Amino acid sequence: MKTPETPPLAIAPEEAPDEASQAALAEGLGAHAAALGLPGNWTPHWIFARDGDGVAQAGVRYLIVFDWLFVHWLWVADAYRGRGVGSRLLASAEDAARAKGCRGAYLDTFTFQAPKFYQRHGYREFGRLDDFPSGHSRIWFSKRL
Repeated sequence: MKTPETPPLAIAPEEAPDEASQAALAEGLGAHAAALGLPGNWTPHWIFARDGDGVAQAGVRYLIVFDWLFVHWLWVADAYRGRGVGSRLLASAEDAARAKGCRGAYLDTFTFQAPKFYQRHGYREFGRLDDFPSGHSRIWFSKRL
């Protein structure tokens, strides 16, 4: 029995792929993980801190996959730094992860960003890429929840 030939693919970079293409990629990865017995949901979650006008002044974007929290982005506007806003956002994401049964959390940051902030919150370094960008390092941290 002859197997049908797979059509050739056109490979090209895309600056802004359409939502259907993005969904196809996410669904394909999710199906592969599920086939291995590792169900995961790669849907991002968001928590925002907004001012009286509703403008986002801080926020965290995170994923909960494979019983772990991944803190993808955490940002606080300059005017609100040093007031505990970042700590409250991080704690909120960790609380959401605990509620979903997560065992741990991980994230990455740069030496010019917030490594000491994460260390103060119980995160420990587990990886480092030096000279990225030049003169700095990218650092990966994790924490058991």
